[in-house]
Amino acid sequence: MNINLGDIETTALIPVAIKANETLRKNPRVRDEVAVEMIKTLGIDTKPFDKFMSHEGVIARTVMLDRMVNDFVAKNPSAVIVNMACGFDNRFSRVDNGSIFWFDLDLPDSIEVRKKVFPKREREEMISGSVLENGWCERVLSEIKKTNSKVLFLAEGLFMYLTFDEIKKLLSVLKENFPTGTLIAEQNNPLMVKNQKYHDTVKNTNAVFKSGTWSGQEIADLCEGIRFVEEHSFNEEMKKHSFGGWLFAKLLPKMNDRWAVFEW
Repeated sequence: MNINLGDIETTALIPVAIKANETLRKNPRVRDEVAVEMIKTLGIDTKPFDKFMSHEGVIARTVMLDRMVNDFVAKNPSAVIVNMACGFDNRFSRVDNGSIFWFDLDLPDSIEVRKKVFPKREREEMISGSVLENGWCERVLSEIKKTNSKVLFLAEGLFMYLTFDEIKKLLSVLKENFPTGTLIAEQNNPLMVKNQKYHDTVKNTNAVFKSGTWSGQEIADLCEGIRFVEEHSFNEEMKKHSFGGWLFAKLLPKMNDRWAVFEW
């Protein structure tokens, strides 16, 4: 299979490589058979994309977000969920309760590859478009109105590749098109932006971190009506599984990425 991805979209290969390698371990913390098959089909050398800190970070963020989505679905069994800048994420297969409706939203090059790799599944739909534009919202709104469902937006590995002006635009798109909603967004910090040339895997791509925050409140302040609820560092999960993860959390408690929750 030939693929042609933009600089930022190429970073989606990092979690694919890591989840594939984790799945093949004796006691995997995350299972993703689609990732395994995708790596085999593409014939990708996973070494540049799978280093210790990135591996532990991706697995931690995956475990944590799966848990958060499952909690949301338990409270809202018919929820509509939009996986923004989804890349090659396969979360739907892990959290589906048989009732939710799931949208995978990304730029055209990523969606083109997804359609070649992922099977068509009931209550899961791919949308080609930019999170910074309104074009995709009507389709999601129509699904919400069918059952008067709650909507959850996921932004994994997205905000750090956007400027604050772009993040503000994204929040405005959500706020203007959806009367209420919940957003779970990955946050990095300004130190990571300044030191991105040392990132163990992203440095092997042409992608560039454009923003970072010390608190999710900085994101909420970008758009009136957005409320910052809480955030949790990936360290909370990473430190459970390895001495390296524990040491990183101990020595650099604010350096890791976090999951931040917002509502409106």
